[in-house]
Amino acid sequence: MSTKCLILGSGPAGYTAAIYAGRANISPVLYCGPQTGGQLTQTTEVENFPGYPNGVDANQMMMELREQAERFGADIRDGIITEIDFSKRPYVAKTEEGESIEADTIIISTGAKAKYLGLPDEEKYNGMGVSACATCDGFFYRKKVTAVVGGGDTACEDALYLSKLCKKVYLVVRKNYLRASDIMQQRVKEAENIEILFEHNAIGLYGENGVEGMHLVKRKGESDESHYDLAIDGFFLAIGHKPVTEFLKGKVALDEMGYIKTVGTTQQVCDENGTPIPGVFAAGDVCDPVYRQAIVAAGSGCKAALEAEKYLQTL
Repeated sequence: MSTKCLILGSGPAGYTAAIYAGRANISPVLYCGPQTGGQLTQTTEVENFPGYPNGVDANQMMMELREQAERFGADIRDGIITEIDFSKRPYVAKTEEGESIEADTIIISTGAKAKYLGLPDEEKYNGMGVSACATCDGFFYRKKVTAVVGGGDTACEDALYLSKLCKKVYLVVRKNYLRASDIMQQRVKEAENIEILFEHNAIGLYGENGVEGMHLVKRKGESDESHYDLAIDGFFLAIGHKPVTEFLKGKVALDEMGYIKTVGTTQQVCDENGTPIPGVFAAGDVCDPVYRQAIVAAGSGCKAALEAEKYLQTL
């Protein structure tokens, strides 16, 4: 099959790109990827997306974005694109089932995955006290006790953000020092309701209908290793994100963390040598290691679709 515009990913960026491309009569084809609706479907309620004054269920919001895209003619399909040949035009993408799709333009919005510790309890309590986005979910823990796992700038930023909402914040740090910048370390240490637990590892969670506490080990592997439980209401991971770009290595320009590099203020994608790949754009968390917010992703999806439309006019 062939299409004027192939979109990879079904988060806010992908669906927004599909809405704009559909309204431009481009008839885009969108492959949802491994997680239909993207990372947002891993949270419960969204309160910071414009247009929902009383908040909205995350899955409901993503379904509404999908319906809007379909209303304008987007062909939305289940499946994963595992390979793209950028060496000739139209470009050829392949699904995991081996189906080939020719595309004049491609919008890559495959997103990023939050890194987890790998504890079974993280999955058990996902959406029930476990989160990888303090900005998204911190509001639900006002005047409660939370824990943030990590020792870098992101962990410190999340702890500071939560400290303005929560009664108490524990910062669980595996090492005996923080990796964050000096200014971030200073701010965390000056916050009265943040307690840093150095040389601690979270090894599990407990609770009846949600997170009620965490199992900790202090100085793991040392002669004075000790285990204890600590009561918390929310457990936040801040150990980084991994963009879904493995299948693009060697084909497009990626930064040291694997995020797609885009050109200036555009969504234009380049090859490894920095040469723009005509008609190929990126949007959303796959090219955004900084903000990682649904509204920012949606905006970049809009930009990518407008740039794809402009490119198609030159063919």
